[in-house]
Amino acid sequence: MARSRRFKRRRFLGAAAAGLAVPCVIPSGVLAGAGSPGAGERLVVAMIGVGGMGTVHLKNMIELRKEGKVAVAAVCDVDERRLAAAVKLAGEGVEPLRDYRYILQRKDVDAVVIATPDHWHGVQTVHACESGKHVYVEKPASCTVEEGRAMVAAARKNKRAVQVGAQGRNGLAAWQTCRAIRNGMIGKVSKVTCWHYANPVDENPVPDAAPPPELDWDLWLGPLRWRPYNPRYLPGVFRWLLESGGGQIRDRGAHQFSTILWCMNADAQVSFTVEAKGTPPTKGLWDCPVDMEVVYQFKDPDWTLVWAQPGDKLGKTEFGQVFWGSTGRLVLEWEGAMKPAAPEAVAFKVPPGGFDPPRIAPYEDFNLNHKADWFRAIRSGGRPAVDIEIAHRTANLCNLGNLSYMLGRKLVWDGVKEQVVGDEAANRLLGRPQRHPYHL
Repeated sequence: MARSRRFKRRRFLGAAAAGLAVPCVIPSGVLAGAGSPGAGERLVVAMIGVGGMGTVHLKNMIELRKEGKVAVAAVCDVDERRLAAAVKLAGEGVEPLRDYRYILQRKDVDAVVIATPDHWHGVQTVHACESGKHVYVEKPASCTVEEGRAMVAAARKNKRAVQVGAQGRNGLAAWQTCRAIRNGMIGKVSKVTCWHYANPVDENPVPDAAPPPELDWDLWLGPLRWRPYNPRYLPGVFRWLLESGGGQIRDRGAHQFSTILWCMNADAQVSFTVEAKGTPPTKGLWDCPVDMEVVYQFKDPDWTLVWAQPGDKLGKTEFGQVFWGSTGRLVLEWEGAMKPAAPEAVAFKVPPGGFDPPRIAPYEDFNLNHKADWFRAIRSGGRPAVDIEIAHRTANLCNLGNLSYMLGRKLVWDGVKEQVVGDEAANRLLGRPQRHPYHL
């Protein structure tokens, strides 16, 4: 494996503050050569975070590379083992990096795919947009309202296409369900309920320890407050801490709510009330509620959204949602991408003059479809299916649900002002301090 860049942190951060001026070497084979597609035809991408979902995205890019649509310039991860595996997968000519800021220096990179833990999404997306890169970032978009708004502002100011990885909107099942709901197959929908299995409990807590030698713990923490390393923080299990992961509602809720808002034609319904209750764990490091119920009330038009762990499981799979209409109900398993739609939604025919939702579908794989939609937005100057504004509003549902649980009270959300009405204590928690130099 090619050695990832080593650096003295003080020297690098000084250069970063002066405009990311550290010189870099562009590997051969990245830029288009004679007879190859030019910059307008082939996108040069870099991968930031190559763990579980990051590996899926890298495999997608390798497939698209075979079609001549992309070139993969670099892979980045704070874990040397994951980095080595990604380099082996990507092949020669791909630069391995430990720090994403080196990628932002590269003038040849058109776009980045961010699949780091949630607490990095906001900072890395903003920095990438400011560096002129288009962004595909994993869901949830953000951990706080403040982060999400900064992401939207950076995308708009720098005219970058930012697609968030809630693939349901480019999934077949969600498209079929949206088509049925929007055309009144079950009448007027007044309620949508979600079921989902509970958050896990840390049954075997372990003491803090020294981080493993292959991990840059400081870079993994990034904008989070400093804390000692503990194996219960990563990999993957960061999800079960309210500070960094936010539990099932911020993870799967970001998928399910995005699809529900699309089916309900409710992307513009930004104001609502939210009331949450849950059972906190009694042991271990993880602090997300084990079971949880969150009720959202929307007005004009009026409808109710319920997130429930475990809730009433009306489908066959681990999670899903039910649309309750005036003439019937419709179940959608999972988030609308990985499982089939209900047979009645599949068979539904759009009536003359009805709504036929758009869908980019050049591939059977929904992940590839979602990236094809992102590429379309990059080339056209338009916005992707899960544009950062849509994803920010979706993340607000998740984050405010957790905030209501933590505060133990109902919140009235003014989505235009992005403030909790009459609750200054709650408003102070819409953002949080970020550790220097990993901050917005």
